This record gives sequence, structure tokens and C-alpha cells, in this order.
Amino acid sequence: MSLAATPPSLPTRIADQNWPALEAELDARGCAILPGLLTREECEATAALYDVGAAFRSRVVMSRHGFGRGEYQYFAYPLPDPVQALREALYPRLAPLANRWNDRMGIEVRYPADHAEFLARCHAAGQLRPTPLLLRYGPDDYNCLHQDLYGEHVFPLQAAVLLSQPGRDFTGGEFVLTEQRPRLQSRAEVAPLIQGDLIVFAVHHRPVTGTRGSYRVNLRHGVSRIRSGARHTLGVIFHDAL
Repeated sequence: MSLAATPPSLPTRIADQNWPALEAELDARGCAILPGLLTREECEATAALYDVGAAFRSRVVMSRHGFGRGEYQYFAYPLPDPVQALREALYPRLAPLANRWNDRMGIEVRYPADHAEFLARCHAAGQLRPTPLLLRYGPDDYNCLHQDLYGEHVFPLQAAVLLSQPGRDFTGGEFVLTEQRPRLQSRAEVAPLIQGDLIVFAVHHRPVTGTRGSYRVNLRHGVSRIRSGARHTLGVIFHDAL
């Protein structure tokens, strides 16, 4: 009996993505999916961390704050290896796009190529607390539309990995992104994620080309109601919090 092949490292898997196509999708829609980035085993191992208290710095019950229903925990430093690897490998792929977006929107902020250098900027401003998080939802739980800002220094893109399998582990619970353009009604984008998919999306705003050049549109994201089962998600945010 042959043994299953060991999957490539996460940085290799990320490097092997079609980044020109992903950037085009982010430009067009504000989100893009890296399908099957994590294996089922990696997803289950990450979800199991939820009950390892020492891995986290704080826990939030969403209903207590009007955020929705369900709960999440922010990881403590040092981050678990897969979370750290995702942060370090995704950031340099996204920083050039983030800089182009800011240029188009007339925002002077520019992001360094290296994530450690960007974190040093956050930490110098007092944003010292790690922001990657693990979310857990049960029946009738949901996440209200929101933005993960956390302080003055905000990287304009973030990522999430669905750790559970729709139809097997839960029903409902779709990832939703809404976009508000000036003088228009909001547009909703529902991402058809399956276990192991990673979605990159805009944190706050992105540029859209109009008749008079580029302008900013505002985005929010959330999760629709879980109808049955349990749903776990890993959130990867690149800036730290005050």
C-alpha cells in the first residue's frame, strides 16, 4: 500500500497560485478564492485549537456586543505555525496590490514588502495585540456585517479559511460581502466556499473605476445564519490591534 503524498508547504501552495488572475478578481469584485488551500486534516487540526485555551489571548461572545451570535477567540503570540505561515506568505503577495489600490484612491500610505516590517509599524503605534482569530458558530448563529479595523494602521486586505465542510458539518452559514457605491444600493457577493478554501477580501474599501477616474467603495463582510451543525473559520488579519 502506498502512502499518501505529503502536501507541499503552505508557502509553496500560496506561491503556486495564479496571482495575476487572483489580483484581477480582487480588482473586479473585492474578493478572490484560493480553492482547497488547506487539507481536510489541516482544517480539522486548526478547528480543534478552539478548545486549547493557552493558544488564545481573549474570547468574544458576539451576542453580548451586538455583533451577531456565536463566538470567536483571538490567538496569542506566538501564533500557531499554520496561522503564522499564512500571514507571512500571503502578505507579500498582497502588498503590491494594496499599494496600487491606495495610489488609485489617493491614499498616501504605502506598505512594505515584508510583513515583519509592517507589524513593526503597527507595534510602534501601540497596536501590539495579534488579530488572527478562530470563529465557532452553531445553529442559528450568524455574524453581522462589519469591518476589522482595530487601529490607525490597517492593511486593506484580509483572509479567511473555511475549516468545516458545508452539507456535512453544517448548513447555511454563507460568507457574505457587501459593497456600497455612492448613490447606489448595496451589492451583495456570496462566496461558495468549501472546506479548505481561503478567501481574500477587502477590509474597508477598494477602488472602482468610474467616468471621472477611480473612487472608493465601502465594503463589509459577515456570515449568514447557520441552519444546522457547527461551522469553524480561521480569520487572518495582517495588522495588529490596539
